This record gives sequence, structure tokens and C-alpha cells, in this order.
Amino acid sequence: MERLVLRGQELSAGVFEAIFEMSKRSRSKRSGEWSNGSEARGELVDGADHDTDVAWLLKVVDEGRLGGEVFEITAEVLAKAGNQFIRSRLPRHDPVARAWWAASGIFVATLNNYLAEIHHLGAEARGWLEFPRELPGFLIMFVAGAMLTVFRETQMAAAAMVLTALGALGLGYLAPSHAALVLFIIIWSLGDHIVFAVEGPIGLKLARDGKEGRRLGQFGGARNLGTILGVGAVFLLARAVGDSYSLFYAIAAASALVAGVLYAGLDIGRGDPPSRRLVFKRKYRLFYAISALFGIRKQIFLVFGAWVLVEIHGVSVSTIALLYFIAATLGVAFRPLLGEVVDWLGERIVLAVDEVLLLAICLTYAFAGDVLTGGWALFALYGAYILDIILFALRVARTTYLKKIADDPADITPTISMGITIDHAVAMTLPVLSGYIWAAYGFRWVFILAGAIAFVGFFVTLRIRTPQSGGTA
Repeated sequence: MERLVLRGQELSAGVFEAIFEMSKRSRSKRSGEWSNGSEARGELVDGADHDTDVAWLLKVVDEGRLGGEVFEITAEVLAKAGNQFIRSRLPRHDPVARAWWAASGIFVATLNNYLAEIHHLGAEARGWLEFPRELPGFLIMFVAGAMLTVFRETQMAAAAMVLTALGALGLGYLAPSHAALVLFIIIWSLGDHIVFAVEGPIGLKLARDGKEGRRLGQFGGARNLGTILGVGAVFLLARAVGDSYSLFYAIAAASALVAGVLYAGLDIGRGDPPSRRLVFKRKYRLFYAISALFGIRKQIFLVFGAWVLVEIHGVSVSTIALLYFIAATLGVAFRPLLGEVVDWLGERIVLAVDEVLLLAICLTYAFAGDVLTGGWALFALYGAYILDIILFALRVARTTYLKKIADDPADITPTISMGITIDHAVAMTLPVLSGYIWAAYGFRWVFILAGAIAFVGFFVTLRIRTPQSGGTA
């Protein structure tokens, strides 16, 4: 078998073949091993998408030595191959997701440091802030229900982006007091939660039957590219000009407005029947339970996972941005693949494994400082933070599960909105409790509580049934 050598590291030729296997938009057969240079040349040219790619691929083959010999390849070649892989795995509407998540990435990378450094919030106050921040999520079933009487999902997303931009500008320039901080946090959060309610239905409308997880995973990968842009901007600007939060949030507002324009230009679902305004059915009870578990998990880790790094270990905003950048970069590839895993293994297995991994992450946050010494504890926490962000990709399994059990496609958007409301009914109160536990007993007990919830969640997810797997929920 041929080998690839990259900086002295010998790799199987199958690695290179696999990259190009996935980069081909259409092909009639699976690539076999290359028997000679001519066959390899033909395979690579067949996989090219554009004339420039053909020229590049021919150059790669001509400079390599194939046919049982060592194939020398540079880091630039692998980078180009990776770019081919990314382009083929992302949907053609991905600029919308990238623009929105550039704004979202800036918020995620900076918010905890902003609250600690500009408004001097402690852990308990940080927990209380989650109540108004998540209030729009609690009310989203009513907000979405009202908007669905007038707008399609893409139009709702465009309006949401305007709210996100207003919230970002307010935080950057108009929030000297805690009252103003809360107001603009709510405005930004309202925009975010409207998009959360409609992004799944938009993705499902673009998916083929049986490939919903793949399509939603592709959108997740596109969002991660946007996050890379946003977090990368924070990292570079923080190093160049310091922690200029007004500048960070001005960039976030601009990104949100670009996303709004792009959403407004999408022509998806124009001929579809309108979604129902409010839906609450006993049949969907397990979806609601899973949504509540996700809300608990999301709040504990988005709030207190990063807070451990910032408050306990003094991690800087540029380092938090770098960690999120790494997670987002990995997510570009892993999110589409995890979406395909959902299609392949089914929602029950995927969500059960997610809960097991979440339990491991909880234990890492709680006890890494006791078990590991020196810098190893911090590296373990970095790893837990990155892994948890990547695992958020598995939330697409909730959406695909709902599609499989829904009585009517018109139920999907309002049911997702109901799930978000239930999610936030729990999530609005839990951070307050967690902030009190942190202040009274220490941060470890927050993650012990989260681990116990993950343990319960494992058994809840095992109850999932779909028509394809036999029975219904």
C-alpha cells in the first residue's frame, strides 16, 4: 500500500483517499486503492469541482511518486484537501449561518470576561443574570406563535438578527449600569432565541428524507465557520488593542445585520402551509423532557463551565477565545459527521452516549484540581470545555426525533418553540440555585449536581422510540 509522508510522519494512503472521497459531490463508485500514478491521477481529477482544482490536483499527482512508492505531500496540500472536504460538507446557504455565528461566537468568547471586568459581577450575581437572559427563551412559544401568524421562518430569523444587533450595540456603548445591562441582554437574547426556534425547521425543509441529521450537521459546521471568524477576531483584537468590548460588540452587531439581510433573501417554505401557532401534545412529552435536560446542561456549562476557568483559574479573554476557536475549528468537521451519526445510529443511542460523556465532563470540572497536579489540571479543564462545546452538535438529534414522531409538519416549529420554553422554565431557575451552591459550598457541588442530572438523563434518553426503530415515544 502507498504511504503519505508529512513532516516525517508516515500516514496510510487511505487517509488521503478518504478526504477526496468525501469531497466529491457526485460519484458512482467507491475509490479503491491506487495501483499506479495514472489511476490516481484519474481518481483525483474526477473528484475536482472546478477547473482550478483540476490544475491543482494534477500538480499534486505530477509532483508525487505513486504506484507502490512513497508519496511526498506538503502541509499546504493537506490544507487544500481539507478545504475541499469542508466545502463539500456545507450547505449552499451556509453564509447565513456563518454571519450569525460570527456574532454569537463573539458573545460566547467575551461575555463572562465582560461581566467580570466591566460590571464586576461575582458568581452569585452571574447566576441571577441568567434569569432575565433566559426570559425570552421561556416566552418564545408565545413570541414565535405570534410571529408565525405574519412571517415565514426565514423572515422571523431576519427580524431576530436586527434584535441581536441592537442588543450588541447596547452592550458595547449604552450599558454603564446594571439596569441597562439587563435590558440589552434581554434584547440580544430575544433575537438569539427566535433563531433557535426556526433554524431547525429551516434545516429540515432543506433536507432529504432520512438525511435530516446530515443536513442539520452541515448547518452546524457552517455555524462553526462563523464562530471561528467571530472568536478569531476577538483573539486577534484582544492581543492587538486589548479587551475593547465596545469594538467586539460593534463587530458582532455588523455580523448580525449581515445575517439578517441574508436570511431575508432566502426563499424557503414560500409555498408551505403555515405552521400552527401553539402546540402542546402528550405524544411529544419525551421531546419536552429531553429539551429540559438540554436546557439544564446548556446553562450549567455555558455559565459555570467558563466561570470556573475565569474565576477560579484566572483565564484571560484571549485564552477563552482561543479555546472556543479550537472547538469551533474541530466542529467544522465533526458537526456534519455527528449529524450523519444521528442518521446512522438513531437518536436514542446518540443521546444516551452524550449523557455518558457529559457525566465524564462534570467529573472533570469537579475533581480535576484534586486528581491532577500543576498545569495538567488546567489542560484537563481546557479539554472538557472543548469537548462539551463539540457535543452541543448532538442537539440536532432532538430535532430529527421530533420530525420522526410529529403528527404534522406544521407541528414542528411551534413544538420546538414549546421545547425551548420548557427548557428555559428549568434553565432560568437552575443557574440561580447553582450560583447559591457555588457561593455557599464551592464550585465542585455545582458539577456534582450536573453529573447527577446527566445520570438521570441517560435513562430518560433510553426511552426514545421512533417509527423506524419500532414503536413511538
